Amino acid sequence: MIKIGEFNKLKIVRKASFGYYLDADTGNTSDDILLPNNSALGAEINIGDEVEAFIYRDSSDRLIATLKKPLAKVGDIAYLKVVSTTKIGSFIDFGLERDILVPFKERLYPLQNDKYYLFYIYLDNTRRIAATTNVDKYLESPSNYKVGDTVKGTVYGFQTNGSAMVAVDNKYRGVILKNEYFTEINHGDILELHVIKIYEDGRLGLTPRKPAKIEVENLEETILENLKANNGFMPYNDKTSPEEIYEVFHVSKKHFKNSLGGLMKKGLIFQNEKGTKLK
Repeated sequence: MIKIGEFNKLKIVRKASFGYYLDADTGNTSDDILLPNNSALGAEINIGDEVEAFIYRDSSDRLIATLKKPLAKVGDIAYLKVVSTTKIGSFIDFGLERDILVPFKERLYPLQNDKYYLFYIYLDNTRRIAATTNVDKYLESPSNYKVGDTVKGTVYGFQTNGSAMVAVDNKYRGVILKNEYFTEINHGDILELHVIKIYEDGRLGLTPRKPAKIEVENLEETILENLKANNGFMPYNDKTSPEEIYEVFHVSKKHFKNSLGGLMKKGLIFQNEKGTKLK
């Protein structure tokens, strides 16, 4: 049986000026599948040879074969580019002549043309290749990560409390709690993350923040640069509201206070009720 959206080992049964026909093994020659010349990649092919061909449907909804390797196949989770949007949904490029449809009902969030997102590739009820942004149920719970590991993850959704759902290596479930990120992140963003927890269900607890020591050191530099750029004074101290600190420095108040404390211990700054000054 032909597996649409996958590679199939099929025999060349006849040749035409425009390509080769592959045996669909139905006993009916009208079911033979065309491998166009431009999809044969210049390979030397003879009648009776077997080839590994990817099978999909062309613009006329006929089965077609290619020796080209697509960017994804049925059953894959893949990071792919949106190329157009129509009244029936969005289309994504998967490396072949025909793009894959993402029906509107399979879009859990708006998709922008020319941006990349994470998709699961499947066959719809009409045996056409399609895609969905609903990737969560196809992700796995990892077993080979530990706290402290650095990983890459793709944002594929947000919980109602603002926590970001992330696919680590586009395969495993992870989450960034809302209090772990202080800059805007969006669907499709690829982030460098650190594992800070492993939940009972196997999900990875993640943060985009650097280890505390490095983060404090970087923030100390930022504070010093701010002071130098403003004649040695800034109207912020350890009494400033968390909201104002976040707006200016994009960090939590805890990290801000730790950095101020570090700079005071080094004798570089002092505080008063008006703010912070360079010594």
